[in-house]
Amino acid sequence: MLPYNSSCLSTEVSDFILNCFVRSPSWQHWLSLPLSILFLVAMGANAVLLITIQLEASLHEPMYYLLGLLSLLDIVLCLTVIPKVLAIFWFDLRSISFSACFLQMFIMNNFLPMESCTFLAMAYDRYVAICNPTIITDQFVAKAVLFILARNTFLTAPIPILSARLHYCGKNIIENCICANLSVSKLSCDNVALNKIYQLIVAWTLLGSDLVLIFISYILILRAILRLKAKGAAAKALSTCGSHFILILFFSTILLVFVLTHMAKKKVSPDIPILLNVLHHVIPAALNPIVYGVRTQEIKEGIRKLLRRVAERCK
Repeated sequence: MLPYNSSCLSTEVSDFILNCFVRSPSWQHWLSLPLSILFLVAMGANAVLLITIQLEASLHEPMYYLLGLLSLLDIVLCLTVIPKVLAIFWFDLRSISFSACFLQMFIMNNFLPMESCTFLAMAYDRYVAICNPTIITDQFVAKAVLFILARNTFLTAPIPILSARLHYCGKNIIENCICANLSVSKLSCDNVALNKIYQLIVAWTLLGSDLVLIFISYILILRAILRLKAKGAAAKALSTCGSHFILILFFSTILLVFVLTHMAKKKVSPDIPILLNVLHHVIPAALNPIVYGVRTQEIKEGIRKLLRRVAERCK
């Protein structure tokens, strides 16, 4: 451990400065508009989807409850990250308080694995829906949600706690747009090896295992679909599961590219992983409800009914 100066207390740093895209300052100008559009689309589309699932009785089924959970997670993640990034781009508001920084860190580290775990639950739901629909009930969904919340909160909570307990001895400039654990903890005058090791283990344990199980589930789903003999059943199942798989593939692809660029940071600009990290909090959130809305007939019909209700009230 590095020598510790007794005069250095973590309370000396009351806030941090998010030094966003310092090596590529022009990025802030051309990123602000598309990021704003993606943010508005994500907020609006997920809100419409949640309202539709709530009001439309035909959507009160396990698959749509899980989809509603995914939309809720997307909304929270976007609100946690994107408004602050846009405030930096537009108004140069780079300061973030000590407590707000670690709250943001907790939500990011907790909710991203929750999304991954929700995708896994949805993959299992699709497999069972094809093989034995009677297993998936509202009670199963309630248990799945409790498991998602408990597993990820229990395993990811130590990440911001370990970082917050470090001693920050004057350095408060974070070379990032967000309060990522490693970007913050490296400002400490303590040894941060435990933080790095724990985050690495948790990331690969949660996200890695989820992705492996998801792809195994879809292999089993494909096998089950090919055995369907009812006319049109295979095509309908492929259409529904196809939208799920597209989103999961996109989610995992961005995550994989982010990990690879972060590992190869000496060969690429340090701003690239930062950009990918920001986009990973908004692009999947914007695409999820759109892909499901376009490819799922029941959701399209529910949204039409919702729009008709709104139009009738506005007359």
